[in-house]
This record gives sequence, structure tokens and C-alpha cells, in this order.
Amino acid sequence: MEVPINYLAVLASGVAAMILGSLWYGPLFGKQWIALMGFDQQKVAEMQAKGMQAMWKNYALMFVGALIMAYVLAHGLVFGNAYLGTGGISGGLQGAFWYWLGFIAPVTLGVILWDGKPWKLWFLNAGYYLALLLVMSVILALWV
Repeated sequence: MEVPINYLAVLASGVAAMILGSLWYGPLFGKQWIALMGFDQQKVAEMQAKGMQAMWKNYALMFVGALIMAYVLAHGLVFGNAYLGTGGISGGLQGAFWYWLGFIAPVTLGVILWDGKPWKLWFLNAGYYLALLLVMSVILALWV
């Protein structure tokens, strides 16, 4: 069975992920994230000193990850629409929430439970992934 995927919508979702990430971990919550990660000014300076080449490599890898996430989410939304009759934006938002709750939220708990990071960091990171899946689901639902 061929799954009808709108690759332009997947690409747009990947771009949206990069925009949301730059806002989320930049002006919106960047300072809190740095503090919650336990980074000091020296660590931030070291990260900046690695230069643009290292930064672009990380951005490229995150973009590939976002494309994979959007592609898999698109499959889930198609299946949800076909088998459960949930479609459109509301179906996309419901699917995104349940995928987040079932996959992202539990997996990201390890950072808190095993790495000793604060719960605020989990809420910040998990909140980003929830917002990301919701944004992606709207894009994918609109471009069916």
C-alpha cells in the first residue's frame, strides 16, 4: 500500500522545526535552557569558539531529524485519517498530542531520572517537542 505523503509539507515542517527551535532555544527560553543545562559562561564561549562549521553540521543533522519526524508523523496522520476517520487540523492536533505523550514524553524522562537534570529542563524540552509536533501536524493537515 502506497501512503500518500506530501513531500513539500514534510519539507515545510522541517523548516518550521528549525524556526521554532531557534525561537524556543533563543529569545524565548535560551537563557533558562543554558542555566538548566548547567552551562557557565566558559562553556558557552567554548561552544561559540567551535565556530560556524560545527554549528552548521549540528543544524544540518537536526534538520534531517526534523524531516524524519515530519515524514513519520505524516504517515501516522494518514493512517489515523484512513482507519479512525480523524482528519483535518483537529485530527492532526490529536495525533500529535498522543504521539508526544506516548513517545516523546516518556523517552525524554531519562535526562531527569538518570542524568540528574532538573524537572524544569524536562518541561522546557518536552514543551518544545509538543509545540513542534503540533505545528508540524497543522502544516501536514493543511497540505494533505
